[in-house]
Amino acid sequence: MKSFFARLKIIHALLVRDALRKYGHENLGFFWVVVEPMCFTVGIIVLWNLMGRGEGHGNISITAFALTAYTMLTLWRHLSQGFMHILRFNAGVLYHAHIRPFDIMLARGLLETFGCLGTFFMVYVPLTLLDVIDPWRDPLLLFGGWFLGAWFSFSFGVMIGALSEMSEVLERIIHPAMYLTLPLTGAFTMQDWMPEKARDFLGYSPLVNTFEMFRAGMFDADVVTYWSVPYVLWWCLGLSVLGLFLVGRARSYIFIY
Repeated sequence: MKSFFARLKIIHALLVRDALRKYGHENLGFFWVVVEPMCFTVGIIVLWNLMGRGEGHGNISITAFALTAYTMLTLWRHLSQGFMHILRFNAGVLYHAHIRPFDIMLARGLLETFGCLGTFFMVYVPLTLLDVIDPWRDPLLLFGGWFLGAWFSFSFGVMIGALSEMSEVLERIIHPAMYLTLPLTGAFTMQDWMPEKARDFLGYSPLVNTFEMFRAGMFDADVVTYWSVPYVLWWCLGLSVLGLFLVGRARSYIFIY
């Protein structure tokens, strides 16, 4: 039990260090963890409405749809790409015997996960109070989809972060590859809107499942969604094991000066 609490203190210290290094003490400081992605989300919502797409699809308003799309998409983008060379840039703290490479990644993952969740609340609460969007229907489904999406994104990011220490080529490939896979995230469509064959194909994407689950908790009960918790859990567990293995291998590629 003592070792568990000691590990929590290490991760907390790394999280605070990461936040201060990234956002500093000046101006809004740590608040930028929430404000930075919030500006992106609000900007997209405003842009979509100015483009005349405010009527939405069926009984789903475009504002609510954009909110679910870009908060989850921001989470995926930050976690999947935020670990590139993270061990190399934090090699100095590995000088301390009690700090492990995975601790550095976990601290970053928690920072991004709760930062993006704070963004969702910063946008959701005012829009709900102003009656622009309806309140969420099932918070258990909503948060279940959120944290499954965060787990999958984090596991994928850990794997990418470890591989980036082993190969410089990956850094050149991963960014364009992420843009090419945007249709496979489920951010801009819902499964019920797709033809049956396309829906079956997209159902193999764990991200589509987490997006659909998140929206199932957000939208009315008559909005049809398709998702599978066991399927996403198997993906998360598999990527977590693979990521931990690769992090162990990546340690030998890091040099502490």
